[in-house]
Amino acid sequence: MLTPEQVREFALAMPEAVEQETWGHPTFRVRDRIFASTSADGVVAIIRASKEDQAELMAADPDTYDPADYFGRYGWVRAQLASADPDEIRELVVEGWRRAAPKRLVARYDGTPVRTPGR
Repeated sequence: MLTPEQVREFALAMPEAVEQETWGHPTFRVRDRIFASTSADGVVAIIRASKEDQAELMAADPDTYDPADYFGRYGWVRAQLASADPDEIRELVVEGWRRAAPKRLVARYDGTPVRTPGR
């Protein structure tokens, strides 16, 4: 069983990630943009994903994944921690961070040189 503490570890392992309590539960942010959160009761994780990833996850495991409340229409996914695969959640958290982080920070994380226009 995956725990909220493990989700926290996955999220805070990302560059410049911080935890901030919002709406009564932990949210994980990069430069003030949320990329993941856990419910106050620790039952679910909500992770920023693409609509395509959300659809694939729900088709593959509808008992574990469903659209997040309010933000599901943008691709955010809710994962039941009791049945979620830790490796899959780690991957989703990393991809959620990539969606929220500035391009330069993602490039630095990837070890890719950042091109500056006009140089």
